[in-house]
Amino acid sequence: MTDAKLIRILKTCIVIGLCLILLGIYLHNFNATIEAMGVKGIIISAMCVAFGMALSLPTKMYLTFILVKRELDKTNHADK
Repeated sequence: MTDAKLIRILKTCIVIGLCLILLGIYLHNFNATIEAMGVKGIIISAMCVAFGMALSLPTKMYLTFILVKRELDKTNHADK
């Protein structure tokens, strides 16, 4: 798998994670159906936020590591 393809997949995971976080916030604060469900509704909205964070945060760290490694490789090749 090329770096460009991997970066595109990671960016997609970040976007999906952020969308799930926003969906969980929307469900918790503004959706009457979720409110009427009681504890089950809270669990549903919390799971959306949890899965969103699980997708979003580790991929940001991994993407940062990839970009730092790429930058180091560029500077090492420029020095030679």
